[in-house]
Amino acid sequence: MNDTIFAVSSGAPPSAIAILRISGPGADMAAAALTTMTLPEPRYAALRTLRAGDADLDTALVIRFPAPNSATGEDVVEFHLHGGRATIAAVTRALAQIPGLRPAEPGEFTRRAFQHGRMDLTEAEGLADLLRAETEHQRRSALASASGGLSRIVEALRKEVLTASARIEAAIDFADEDDVLPWPERKSALLGLSQRVELLLSKPPAERLRDGIRIAIAGPPNVGKSTLLNVLVARDAAIVSPIAGTTRDVVEVPVMIDGLPLIFIDTAGLRNNSDDEIEAIGIKRAEALVESCDLLLWLGNGADTPKRPNVLSVRTKADLLDAQDDPRLSVSGLTGEGMPALVRAIGDAAKSLLPASDSIALNARQRACLTELVVEIASAADTDDLLLSAEHLRVARGALNRVTGRAGVEDMLDALFGSFCIGK
Repeated sequence: MNDTIFAVSSGAPPSAIAILRISGPGADMAAAALTTMTLPEPRYAALRTLRAGDADLDTALVIRFPAPNSATGEDVVEFHLHGGRATIAAVTRALAQIPGLRPAEPGEFTRRAFQHGRMDLTEAEGLADLLRAETEHQRRSALASASGGLSRIVEALRKEVLTASARIEAAIDFADEDDVLPWPERKSALLGLSQRVELLLSKPPAERLRDGIRIAIAGPPNVGKSTLLNVLVARDAAIVSPIAGTTRDVVEVPVMIDGLPLIFIDTAGLRNNSDDEIEAIGIKRAEALVESCDLLLWLGNGADTPKRPNVLSVRTKADLLDAQDDPRLSVSGLTGEGMPALVRAIGDAAKSLLPASDSIALNARQRACLTELVVEIASAADTDDLLLSAEHLRVARGALNRVTGRAGVEDMLDALFGSFCIGK
């Protein structure tokens, strides 16, 4: 943390402008070393000629951001350079020659911001999702977290749990005092808090939005699963053959439809009498996907439709078979009949499985912490022993602290910040 780091924080060159950021205790010293003129006042942009020895490097805007009011919480200097590769390379070489400076590692600027309290862990995770966002829906959801939406929710919960803890501790410590109430509403208040957190947990998870909704295409052999997959993704992603058992393994194809991140999964035909050991393994994987996928396109007999939520029952080969009195969606991969209606149905189902636009979506780590919070608050409400209730609330506060990174998250920080680019 005592090192001073530098990196280009704008897009890949060549570009009109390149922003080179320096962060650390030696930021002002490094900037002064590359110019013979005085440095500008904080937060004022000034034009300076950058030099290394007797050689001019570039004419750049220089802006200073003293600690702690900077992006990283440290002294920060930005050079707004001309964005050619040679210019950037010349300035970075000059900075590397200054003692105490080194190139930044991936995510190191953001990690320093986290460690200096400029952002909490939920905001950092939101920023990571924002950097990966490819759709408008992903961008808006990530921005809600990166802007502190979840942090504010967690802080409000933390204050409520802290207040409940204080009231219970007061009831324990001053039970003999007439002016300390025993808090008879303790159970109902804690259960109400627990139910509000459960409502937050019931919302669609962030993984569906970030990684894509997993849509399995399943049914008996030779009902057109692979053909339908190829039509939906508009390319020959799976082998199509009239031979039963052609598809033996899972074929996953990510695709974007109407701005929705989807993963279509072709599966082996489901049957009970396969003598092929490899096909039998594929069938087991198909059966597992029928249970675990977010949305199931069932291409088998309507009466055999799996009893699970989020199923679209589809009748294939509409160009060959009579669809009279069949309530299923009827499509033909050969002629395209019914495909627009199926795509609309998939889109409508997918939207219902995604977090609402601008809403807070919890990732797996955050859900695990808040699930522990629910358990501990419910346990605190369920006991008549105030000492036990106080202990459950102490553990609950620890779970909330892990959501925002106040404690107990060191083991995952390297993985998180390592996923960032160099200049973040």
